[in-house]
Amino acid sequence: MKKYTLLAILFSWQLTTACALVDGDEPVHLGTRRELFVDDLLLGQLDGTRLKLHTPHKLRHVPARPFGHYATVLQDKDKLRLYYRGDKVPGAHWRNGWGKYHEGEVTLYAESNDRGIHWTEPNLALHDVPQIPKGNVVVDMSDDTFLVTHNFTPFIDTREGVADNARYKALGGGKYPAANWGGWKTADERDKLLKQYGPGGLKAFASADGIHWRLLRKEPVIAESLGSFDSQNGAFWSPAEQQYVCYFRWFDQGRRAIRRATSKDFLNWSDPVDMQANEPGEHLYTSCTQPYFRAPHIYLAFPTRFQAREGAITDIVLMATRPGSDRYHRHFKEAFIRPGLGPRGWGNRANYITLNAVQTSPTELSLFMYGGAHYVLRLDGFVSIHAGYETGEFITKPLTFSGHQLELNYSTAGAGQLRVELQDEAGKPFPGFTLDDCKAIKGDAIAGVVQWQDQTDLSALAGKVVRIRFAMNEADLYSLRFLPVASDPN
Repeated sequence: MKKYTLLAILFSWQLTTACALVDGDEPVHLGTRRELFVDDLLLGQLDGTRLKLHTPHKLRHVPARPFGHYATVLQDKDKLRLYYRGDKVPGAHWRNGWGKYHEGEVTLYAESNDRGIHWTEPNLALHDVPQIPKGNVVVDMSDDTFLVTHNFTPFIDTREGVADNARYKALGGGKYPAANWGGWKTADERDKLLKQYGPGGLKAFASADGIHWRLLRKEPVIAESLGSFDSQNGAFWSPAEQQYVCYFRWFDQGRRAIRRATSKDFLNWSDPVDMQANEPGEHLYTSCTQPYFRAPHIYLAFPTRFQAREGAITDIVLMATRPGSDRYHRHFKEAFIRPGLGPRGWGNRANYITLNAVQTSPTELSLFMYGGAHYVLRLDGFVSIHAGYETGEFITKPLTFSGHQLELNYSTAGAGQLRVELQDEAGKPFPGFTLDDCKAIKGDAIAGVVQWQDQTDLSALAGKVVRIRFAMNEADLYSLRFLPVASDPN
């Protein structure tokens, strides 16, 4: 069982579900939420079935895409907005000292109107940067943005009632190294930088259009003493928690780790909570934690796993966490995305996933990698309940639901199928909803509705404690949800 740390506020029903996991005597209150199998919320009995990790498919022969470290892609209606780091003097890393290196950084912008296949870098004419003639600079270095351009990370604020001029928000900033750190050009460089630019930490920005950004407060909103920040520090509005949430990097006894803080107003943040995620001796760089767009009560993370003693080789892992939790769930400790064929992915810090998985077709989502690679995966297709050639079974934990139909995201082989049974808490099938009553489910569907005999309507069972039993062979089950009736606002 995963133990969830409760915050000092009353969360919505998602956090109530987490409490039920602790006690073990309450059913999972599912409502009409879509649930994936990235954690153990619904996992009851697996008999002849297993969890399977699915690897994203790398697209070949796609056009070149702009890229830079600590990139963010936002799905803004039919447009994808890409923010990434650039440098006025490419290749000048440390050459002129730590401060001069960061003074050359800028935040660049590109956009795509065809789901991430072709990208344009518009001439915005906001900042006169001769070294970047394309003119796609959205944030240039100034006294107020020193270190901000290193990892400027925006998001679209979905909070109800958010002001039009603050629909887009962002955090960015860093931490000054110790005075005796080897990257300083001179012994007093740190004092000079502090005097000119002020203290480090994460600063808050807002924008009406995602292009023109303004600083909300000169002082950092998350102090440099609380984290390391030399990473991508992602924030978002959580509808589940009704507050802003930020996952940022810190050093935990010499290893790169993750912390979490929350805020009601985006300016005043809570004391951080140390997230439990790292395996022994493991470094986790950019956590890339965000609500999954099809199930925003599930926060997915795609951190860079950093091999500090192996030439800084990196790969990507998959984790999940829930609102209010102090730990990530990892069914699979191994890589989600490997460095791949050829030398490109095997260099120093070569693999970082762009923050946010975005939907790029009716059936697929996309993940973009530093370096330009484009990966696709079926919707919800991270982890499945998998059955091989022999028929196996999966039974969920006891749950309650609202709605009137059971929708599944599934795939079968030509010889495969699924059947579904609804049981009471004691494991007795409800009349009319047995395996024998269920019409065999074959094929491949993102949103297939289960049918028993000639009916799909489950309204009579809504609110009752049920278990869902699946009998399946050569099949994968990726997610499930109970569909609301047309008049149900949920």
